[in-house]
Order: sequence, then C-alpha cells, then structure tokens
Amino acid sequence: MAHAQINGARLWYEVTGPTTPDAPPLLLHHGYTASRVNWQPVADRLQTRYKTILLECRGAGDSEHTANGYSLEQLARDTVGLLDHLGLERVSFAGHSMGGGVGYLLGLDYPERLDKLILLAPIPTAGTGEITPQLREERMAERRRGDRDAIVARYRAMRFRQDVETDGWFDSRADHILSVADGHFEGLAEAMQNFNVSDRLTELTTPTLMIAGGVDSLLHANLTDFAALPNAAIEVMARAGHEVAVHEPERVAAAIDAFMRYGVINAEMLQAAMPGAAAGR
Repeated sequence: MAHAQINGARLWYEVTGPTTPDAPPLLLHHGYTASRVNWQPVADRLQTRYKTILLECRGAGDSEHTANGYSLEQLARDTVGLLDHLGLERVSFAGHSMGGGVGYLLGLDYPERLDKLILLAPIPTAGTGEITPQLREERMAERRRGDRDAIVARYRAMRFRQDVETDGWFDSRADHILSVADGHFEGLAEAMQNFNVSDRLTELTTPTLMIAGGVDSLLHANLTDFAALPNAAIEVMARAGHEVAVHEPERVAAAIDAFMRYGVINAEMLQAAMPGAAAGR
C-alpha cells in the first residue's frame, strides 16, 4: 500500500501480483461512495496473473479529502496521473459504476493510455438523471446526522443475495457513505447526473468488455450503450445487482481474465469471418 501526490491530491493505491515485466497491468477503479473494498474479491482472484492496481479516488477510502476536483474529468486525469507516477505507458482499466464513467472518458480522451477497457455496471452515458430535491435533501440529511440505521435499512430492503449481502456488508456500505468527503458525496453525484458522452460512443474503439447485472436498474441503459460501442463484447450476470463484483466475484474475475487473454469476440466478428462475407454472399 502506498500514497502518491497526484494533481494536488494524496491518493491511495496498491500494486499486487507478478513483478515480471510481461505481467499485464490492470487498474481497478471503484464506484461512487465506495473504495477498494468493492473490487477486492475480484482483485484477489486476478492478482496471480496480472499486475493488479487498486486505486481509491479523491474523497474516498484512504485518499485525501480535497477541497475540490470532484468531477469525472478530474478522476480521469487523476488516473492518468497515477499511470505516470507508476511509469506505465498503457494499462487495462476496469471501472465499476461511477468508475465506468471514468472509463468512458479514458477511452474517449486518453485512448493511447489504454490496452483494454472493462465497464462493470457503468453509469449510463447519458447520465444518471436528476433526483428530486426532496430525495437529495433526505440523503444529505442522513449523512449530516450520521443516520446509519436509515442507510442500512434502505440497503436491506433491496437484499436478494443473502449469501453475500450480509449484515457486515451493509455496515460497510453505511461506513463508506458516511465517511466520504462532502465534495465526493455531492459533487460526484451531480457529475454523474450531468454526464453525457452518448453521442461520442462511436469514437471509443478501445477493445471493451461490458459486464452488467441482470438485477441492476442500470441494465437497460447498459444494453443501449453497449449497442453503440463499435468494438465491444458484453456479459450479463443474471443473479447480480449493481454490486456485480460483490455478488459474483468468481464469474467477474473469470470474465475479465478471458477478455484480457482473448479480447473482443462478438457475432459481427464471426459473421465477417465467414467465407464469402466480403463479397456479400
């Protein structure tokens, strides 16, 4: 575990896995009000084959609670800054939820720094949409009064995987929501609502894997965004919600490993390889 001063923020990161030069680097970026905890079950399974880099963004986990910089564009710049700090020209990037939004921006604005892109239940490219002022105030009031019971009750009401959605997991989610910086909680929520790169998706040519949860409310948006990506494959995990890496760590790790080794495989590629396809036969 280490810290690096990146773009005016002291950011936590950890590099594990093989130290040999031929081990492909893979950076894992968490989502909104989360930390390395959300990726850890998958990272543990991948670090035998890949140089696995966990990063906690500004305002979350053990990274600095900065006064500003809470935009997806800044998080993308911070990611590139960490690559520079580590001396990595290129990396494969995996982002969950908000981290998927960071991934979209990396693929669009810094494609020369990516080998592959993995989007795990990413936020919609047209943004998460507005929430009512009343709901926004309720969520902020919960944090101000440290109302763990209300936060945990909300998560428990949506529990459908008792095997992994334990009381300990709900307590951890409450801890994260209460501990992130105000700028993270408020600024990045607004940034996700206003996010809009849907008209640029045809520019994103980096080989991309989208992993979606079949029980995630973002599934429809994920499918729509996937259809617009020119060089992508998708895997939908039927019994996973938004926390796909927590619900199905073994399957997520296996999907990422296969993608890292074999790249994009989709129906269009197979059809194009058929004899006579070039001649339209």
